[in-house]
Amino acid sequence: MLMREDLEKREEAWLSKRACLSVNSRGRQREEAKCPYRTSFQRDRDRILHSKAFRRLMHKTQVFLSPEGDHYRTRLTHTLEVTQVARTISRALNLNEDLTEAIALGHDLGHTPFGHSGEAVLNRIYPGGFHHNEQSLRVADRLEFHNGKRGMNLTFEVRDGIRNHTGDLKTATLEGAVVKISDRIAYINHDIDDAIRGGVITEDDLPEEPIRMFGKTHGERIDAMIGSVVSFSDGKDFVRMDDAHQKEMLDLRSYMFQNVYNNPKVKLVEDEFQVEKVITFLYRYYKLHPEELPEEYLDLVQEDGLETAVKDHIAGMTDRFAIRKYRELIRK
Repeated sequence: MLMREDLEKREEAWLSKRACLSVNSRGRQREEAKCPYRTSFQRDRDRILHSKAFRRLMHKTQVFLSPEGDHYRTRLTHTLEVTQVARTISRALNLNEDLTEAIALGHDLGHTPFGHSGEAVLNRIYPGGFHHNEQSLRVADRLEFHNGKRGMNLTFEVRDGIRNHTGDLKTATLEGAVVKISDRIAYINHDIDDAIRGGVITEDDLPEEPIRMFGKTHGERIDAMIGSVVSFSDGKDFVRMDDAHQKEMLDLRSYMFQNVYNNPKVKLVEDEFQVEKVITFLYRYYKLHPEELPEEYLDLVQEDGLETAVKDHIAGMTDRFAIRKYRELIRK
């Protein structure tokens, strides 16, 4: 039988000296007894997988709102693809795969309904702005419950990776850096796949240089990007691509923003679903009627303020729940 101590010794014996060992974790916000069979990072992964916020990702938009086909990505399938890419890189670099997986599974827990369009609306109307990485950490720390208490009480390293997985933020561990670049690799490539499927672009529209470097197919591009990260980062105190591959990936990302994320076809569907109207209405309604917030948010009104509680409730909604609630409340 393998006990937690055996797993911790295995990490020490096999992982890179640059890996974050579970035995060296900076710990949790609340002290608790350790699991006899799982390391701290394995336990965090399991808590995230069993959370309500994780299950709701199934019905949250990635890019395309309420697509008719069955094969478009949702926020959940995006999360799983990020996790697969991140585990591959982490394993190849001999880092802590359990920590990597926990961060990857939790990195988008706080994403809004209606994808980045929903995030943009909340960012405009919520005082102080809204950022999904900060909300993901808030979900882990405040909005989910564990053993009857607020917060999943995750380790510092997982919380840090969730908080700093985007933009220019720096992660405290290389495993966090792996998730950060894996997020970009995953969404660039699966959004290309979905955009072609949706008729927004064609394969021939993709820019020549990045495609020449990474490949024409979805699999070729992901393999090439992962290969660049692994070969350039091996034995280093950073995780990234070499400059040439990094430039072409950023060019491909810029192409996606110009031609997919801001494409009139995509924006037209967002307008048809009245994303701004739905979220703005719900936000204003619950500000005027806080007593109609779900019970788990009522104490947050007292502790964190009304607008924060309203923001938390709306950010946690799935696309279909937000639309259904809008239609229900607007009839009142």
